[in-house]
Amino acid sequence: MSGPALLFLIVGLGVVGWLAGRAKARGFSRVGGRRALHSLPNYHGWYVALWAVVPPLIFLAVWSALSPSLVTDAVLATPAAASLPADMFSRAAILGEARSIAMGQLDVGFNPQAAALVAPYRTAISYYSSIGAVGAALLLFAGWAYGYTRLKQDFRARTRVERVVMGTLLIASLIAILTTVGIVLSLIFESIRFFGMVSPFAFLTGTHWSPASGNVDPDQFGAIPLFWGTILIGAIIAMLVAIPLGLMSAIYLTQYAAPKVRQWMKPILEILAGVPTVVYGYFAALTVAPALRDFAVMIGIPNASGESAMAAGVVMGVMIIPFVSSMADDSINAVPQSMRDGSLAMGSTTSETIRQVILPAALPGVVGGVLLAVSRAIGETMIVVMAAGLSASMTANPFASVTTVTAQIVKLLTGDQEFDSAKTLAAFALGLVLFIVTLLLNIVALRVVKKYREAYE
Repeated sequence: MSGPALLFLIVGLGVVGWLAGRAKARGFSRVGGRRALHSLPNYHGWYVALWAVVPPLIFLAVWSALSPSLVTDAVLATPAAASLPADMFSRAAILGEARSIAMGQLDVGFNPQAAALVAPYRTAISYYSSIGAVGAALLLFAGWAYGYTRLKQDFRARTRVERVVMGTLLIASLIAILTTVGIVLSLIFESIRFFGMVSPFAFLTGTHWSPASGNVDPDQFGAIPLFWGTILIGAIIAMLVAIPLGLMSAIYLTQYAAPKVRQWMKPILEILAGVPTVVYGYFAALTVAPALRDFAVMIGIPNASGESAMAAGVVMGVMIIPFVSSMADDSINAVPQSMRDGSLAMGSTTSETIRQVILPAALPGVVGGVLLAVSRAIGETMIVVMAAGLSASMTANPFASVTTVTAQIVKLLTGDQEFDSAKTLAAFALGLVLFIVTLLLNIVALRVVKKYREAYE
């Protein structure tokens, strides 16, 4: 039985179990009255459906993880595998090619030895697929029968179903937490390996960045130019674009725009947040960067480059305008109406009320939004790679080519790289520094926003 057919059978029998369980519970209520039931008929139906669906799905998930190794072991035990080379890399390549042909992913293989293993692979895959289908089917019918026979008038179906739902929600939350913990631990582990080769002091204070394969000279791993490029693009140029435009758009939409204008303009403004970053990168590289280079040459700025911090920063600032605007919008709207009315009643104009009352009151929320936008900007990669270049230089010229931490991580991990060299491990150290910085920015921003909310709730 194929995978889609088996899943269709499981879901179908789960629906049948839900209907049958609900019908049986309704029969109980007709005999003993509605009050005789501990739980509503729907909960009885869900109880049967869960017993029918969950055990076979868990079995299939576990079996799909175990069966590939069982198939490979079965193939290696055949006489056709006796001529495989001893080198593990070559052997894995031949086996992978034979498996792809057997599963229909490839028509013809490149290695002659793979052709002899196609038939054993098909036999083993068919055998273990049959075992998985039979096991899932048995669990399906056994679970259905067990859940259905457990139903009684006083059966606590609602309690059992709610426990399953609660456990599912707990597992979902734990997956998110464990994923974050795994990412942090992997960064820390690889960074420790890197700092065993290069001094943390030399890494964090050095001013020359030129890593090379096989080179463990600490003088070549100074990350200050990368940190400066990240600050110049993400925290200076991008913010000089995003903060004024985002704040002014929020002020207009909340204080001046008519309701119909706001209804249309706010979703249009937030569309900017949904544009893929690679599109921004193409726009920056093909349109903004050449225009800024020509402008720099026209006004006499020397060494203007076609890949510049200005091009990447301007486009990045446009990209994060919705972050600043949305947070400022929410903060301004949260200012009590009585403060506005009091200012206007004292004879202040609308602009004076905005400058002297609304903005000071909403400032903590605006600052929190700006900090969140900064953490988003310094983690951007595609725009920097495509528009700012990869030159690790300490320059204050915004029309020169610079690079950032994220761009260098991409460069270090792209292509065939050995994961035991200082050059490759440097990417994990850069990632750890970037993670710590963005985490601190997010913590500060959330604390600022929390204090603001406490002031006006």
